[in-house]
Amino acid sequence: MDNFDNDDEEDFGFNEEDFNSEESRREFQRENERVDNLPIMKKAREIFDIVDSLVELIDDDDAFIAHYRSMLFEDASIICAKIAGAEGGDLYSLRMENAVLIKIHARNLLAQTSGLKMLGFKDVRYLQVLRDAIEEFRLLFLAWVEGFDKTNDMSDNWGNLFR
Repeated sequence: MDNFDNDDEEDFGFNEEDFNSEESRREFQRENERVDNLPIMKKAREIFDIVDSLVELIDDDDAFIAHYRSMLFEDASIICAKIAGAEGGDLYSLRMENAVLIKIHARNLLAQTSGLKMLGFKDVRYLQVLRDAIEEFRLLFLAWVEGFDKTNDMSDNWGNLFR
């Protein structure tokens, strides 16, 4: 197996003379702002903030209920990350893969609110706040996915799962 050689003549189509780092930085910043200002991303961040507040109310005395902290944080974090991934990927199949994961993690959050209630979590009104935010998110999600461009795709040799 050949070792990677930094002195290799092949540049993979990258020409340093054509690269403007300041322009690239501005473009990167504009794209980050665009994604941050999407209604679905704003709602996802709101859900994360609700989860952040909710886990502060979880009592450490009950180890089983305390385990919900990490699950709630994980699901809320992944939703935000997958929205950014879907927006950055642009190809229909990549966007749909991220959308499926977003749906799974949002539904996990709903299931965890039911689990916490069943286990006797005292501040159930906060669970309803999270459930309401997830319902608002669901409606934004439906509109967001509807806007994906099905014609902007290419085969990845895994089949056409989303056609």
